[in-house]
Amino acid sequence: MTQPTETIAVGQTIPHVNFQMKLDDGIDTLSTSDYFKDCRVVLFVVPGAFTPTCSAKHLPGYVKHADKLKAAGIDKIACMAVNDVHVMRAWAEASGAVGIIDMIADLHTEMSDALGLTRDMGLIMGRRATRCAMVVDHGVLEAIFMEEPGAFEVSSAEHVLASL
Repeated sequence: MTQPTETIAVGQTIPHVNFQMKLDDGIDTLSTSDYFKDCRVVLFVVPGAFTPTCSAKHLPGYVKHADKLKAAGIDKIACMAVNDVHVMRAWAEASGAVGIIDMIADLHTEMSDALGLTRDMGLIMGRRATRCAMVVDHGVLEAIFMEEPGAFEVSSAEHVLASL
């Protein structure tokens, strides 16, 4: 799949792609069309599981504020990274996120490419999704909070919560 030249914009529908999540009973393949329909979702995107900022700040903030986000009208909270389902599940278990955050594995950057989020992060990280957060309402992008390279500010749970 080729990378779009532009990042998804407010008002656009989330593109249809498949992704995987590892659940208690195995690995599920889901489509964005099914996952995002009939609900309001906060999707936050990180460069990688177990990476310093992602593990110390990004995921823990969403675990901590999950109840507040849901009280503000969010039905689901999802985290996406360019990792495999086993790594995403292990990260959820290590972070206390199981049952709180849906961990979306984007192993081949299909979802990142479709959303226009894929970036080359050099020799250490390779092709990854850039850090951001978005609010998706019934499959339509309501808000997006893109981080500058190396930054962690606008995609935090606190910032997204304050914007709802």
